[in-house]
Amino acid sequence: MYVVSIQAQYRQNGSLMARQVIVRTGADLGVALAEARAARGMTQEEVAAATGVDRTYLARMERGLSVHLIDRALRVLRRLGAEVSVTLPEEASHDGEA
Repeated sequence: MYVVSIQAQYRQNGSLMARQVIVRTGADLGVALAEARAARGMTQEEVAAATGVDRTYLARMERGLSVHLIDRALRVLRRLGAEVSVTLPEEASHDGEA
């Protein structure tokens, strides 16, 4: 089995924190995106400004909307025997979440 992994490790209280989430749908990836953003203590506005992605589009991705292309790509990867996972902080802080 192939593993496609997106690594997103963060320092929290001086310790490197990580957990792995299996991503089967675009909605799963949206949740991972929201958790990663919250773990860094960033608002949607800050992430949008840093990435050039419109804040409303980012919000839709975090809610599992606007992920049709991602859903198709994940389906193809699964059919090819790949496992897609995202490594996130063990305890994501949701402070500052927009």
